[in-house]
Amino acid sequence: MAEAGWAILPAHVTGAFDRQAEACAALGSPFTAALCALIARKGLPTGAVRDRIAAWPGDVSSNGDSVPLRMAGVLHRLALTGHALSTHYPPQAPVPDLSGIEAALPATLAEHEATVLAWLESPPQTNEIRRSAIIAFGLAHVAKRTGLPLALLELGASAGLNLMPDQLSIQLGERHFGDATAPLALDPDWSGPQPPAQSFSVAERAGCDIAPIDLADPHAMLRLQAYVWADQRDRMARLATARAMATRLGIAVEAADAVEWATRKLEHSQPGRCRVVFHTIAMQYMTDHARRELSGVISAAGLRATADAPLAHLAFEADGKAPGASVTLQFWPGGERMELGRADYHGRWIAAAVA
Repeated sequence: MAEAGWAILPAHVTGAFDRQAEACAALGSPFTAALCALIARKGLPTGAVRDRIAAWPGDVSSNGDSVPLRMAGVLHRLALTGHALSTHYPPQAPVPDLSGIEAALPATLAEHEATVLAWLESPPQTNEIRRSAIIAFGLAHVAKRTGLPLALLELGASAGLNLMPDQLSIQLGERHFGDATAPLALDPDWSGPQPPAQSFSVAERAGCDIAPIDLADPHAMLRLQAYVWADQRDRMARLATARAMATRLGIAVEAADAVEWATRKLEHSQPGRCRVVFHTIAMQYMTDHARRELSGVISAAGLRATADAPLAHLAFEADGKAPGASVTLQFWPGGERMELGRADYHGRWIAAAVA
């Protein structure tokens, strides 16, 4: 097969790949950064994949549809399944071979065009287990305030791996949370005031996702693996350990729209428990209308909260500021909202703002 030519992408798409390259470099993935920079510089081989990305109707950037991550994810997926690309990818290539990837891309995209196009239609899906440390930070504040067992309700839960912060060994500054004997330990760099000393207990855990990952389905797990950057083997190892733990715990995520699910779950109070609705880097994948609806549902449930049946809303979401993303907590009755601090997107560090 003759090698196809390459075509530069439109400026706004090129800019999105450039910015994603910068973000990957800052988050410790020089390989994915170089891959995104290659596409920003050279474009893509001519064909249906290049045309689809060039004419993308929405926001291609990480603030919208995250098209660069979709492209990086599907190429990693092909590498993971034994495609010729794998010889140029970590860990098979001790030094990642970008020139080899560049040479292989025209034939790769031509051969797997249908697979790549189908992959691009779905948003990225990650279940970064280190975000459980950020969740534990918020739950310590909830426990300090209520002293009640917690009912965890996660929106955009993916495979549900962040629904078990009480089962992990989590060190936050000078405080330890969870199970010290757990096979998975998290110890993010900590700065700022120490977290509350109050431990938390989880009485119930549930999650929803528009397209949940079935932990027993190898094809679904391949999707999660593909969105782990190829040169970050430590993240891949944590994913495998977390999968085994969640399987033993029997965690399952319901396939449901976040607004509908939250409405149903918050309809009736639960005396003797504090319900905690939480989400991590999920709101950017919802429409403005859906976000407003969800906010209304949570606020309405907050108005029905009582001292014996409180409600908390814990969010770790991008806010257009740097570094990292914002960790916020709103609590009812009362509706008090506070910014607990900021954290790295992958949970490598937490900067607390309140004690």
